[in-house]
Amino acid sequence: MTGIDVQVSGLDGDAVAIGRPALDDFAAGFSGSLLQSRDEGFASAVLIWNAMAAKTPALVAQPATAGDAAAAVSFARDHQILLSVKGGGHNIAGTALADGGLTLDMSRMNHVEVDPDRRLARVGPGCLLQDVDRATQQHGLATVLGFVSETGVAGLTLGGGFGYLTRRFGWTVDNLEEVELVTADGTLRRASRTAHEDLFWALRGGGGNYGVATEFVFRLHQVGPRITGGMIAWSADRADEVLTVFRDLTQTAPRELTLACTMRFAPPAPFIPAEWHGKPIIGVIACHTGDPVSAARDLAPLRDLGQPIADMIVEKDYAEQQSLLDATQPKGLHYYWRSEFLPGLSDGLLADFSRQAAAITSPISQMILFHLAGALSERTEDDGAVGNRDAGFMAAAVGAWPADDRNSEAHLEWARTAGGALRAHSTGGNYVNFQTADDGDARTREAYRSNFERLAAVKAIYDPGNLFRVNRNVSPAAPPAGADAMA
Repeated sequence: MTGIDVQVSGLDGDAVAIGRPALDDFAAGFSGSLLQSRDEGFASAVLIWNAMAAKTPALVAQPATAGDAAAAVSFARDHQILLSVKGGGHNIAGTALADGGLTLDMSRMNHVEVDPDRRLARVGPGCLLQDVDRATQQHGLATVLGFVSETGVAGLTLGGGFGYLTRRFGWTVDNLEEVELVTADGTLRRASRTAHEDLFWALRGGGGNYGVATEFVFRLHQVGPRITGGMIAWSADRADEVLTVFRDLTQTAPRELTLACTMRFAPPAPFIPAEWHGKPIIGVIACHTGDPVSAARDLAPLRDLGQPIADMIVEKDYAEQQSLLDATQPKGLHYYWRSEFLPGLSDGLLADFSRQAAAITSPISQMILFHLAGALSERTEDDGAVGNRDAGFMAAAVGAWPADDRNSEAHLEWARTAGGALRAHSTGGNYVNFQTADDGDARTREAYRSNFERLAAVKAIYDPGNLFRVNRNVSPAAPPAGADAMA
């Protein structure tokens, strides 16, 4: 970095001038990279998945070590700079970036160390899901991660996390053994069930409110490497019978089987017959981690429906299943989602689900139902900040469209309307990782429900000045700022 003083956004939205000597002192003790907009690598460092939430920080620090992360946090605190943390950059609300502030891009810290004997994995905050799955599957092991392989591990985990293995092993944070992180005072701490227990409780779902994570330790389970998975699809005019079978099957499914149902327009994919491209379909995505004989038996009710447009459920590598949905969520689109946790699938919910799917305005938007319950329901509501142990399903209106689409307002309105229809059937909770930039404090409280006040109390201990506020903020002392300032 060369040049004159740098103007940055302060914590309270005011402009702050950082003098060249202060920047030089920081850079001198920083073993990673410190970038401004004119520097090579800046553009890729601030690229995030949801183009609708794109912002431009004034500075990007790319830590190479936990010590670097601590130095960056201290620098931001001492100069009262608006601070954000980017792992995979996949958060829909754009909380990875602080407009005009300092962004910590953790991508260099992407180590994965697997201990197959103890069934543990040490994972850096810059890792994507595919990095972890690739390393753990070499030993036939896995932990609970999400559905899109390019998602960042850190953001997924700190928001609670769920995926194909949730029914067997709970939320992602139910499989978290330890977190190393830098808190607002610049101290590097290791939190677990036996050390900084209150902080560990809050990190298990409380998002980026408490510090910069520099390492995660996950419990691993015997999964794969071969499983049965894929998608089977039918014409949308068969939605009633498909949804009925989906509901019946999820009521009796073993925990080795996870199902999701989607209604959308058929994409122009090679596995979909050309005559169906662009036409409304209903599909069921399946992942069965049991033996092939059990999988065939448990999936038979779906195949008994007959006459699918496409049936792609086959025996495959678990890592391949983990990237099955990647093509449905490419980088650079505008994304706007609404989600609700559901206690079950009532007739009214299924009718509203189909009705909102029929009203989709963008050819790449969709309605999705995820089957949950199982292991996550066996713990108490206050076992980790994530809560929502009464969630049998999650429903989402997934709005997506190209950045240059002239009908963006119509697509937004569809997602909001569909989300409102789902809300009528909700447990009262929602998935914090699916919240958008315009979700306000009330929505965050609803995500945490009875755990919110405890989250705020822990926040007051470890971040009393609300340094970490570019997130779904729970501070009792100040409102959200930066990426989440919209009410």
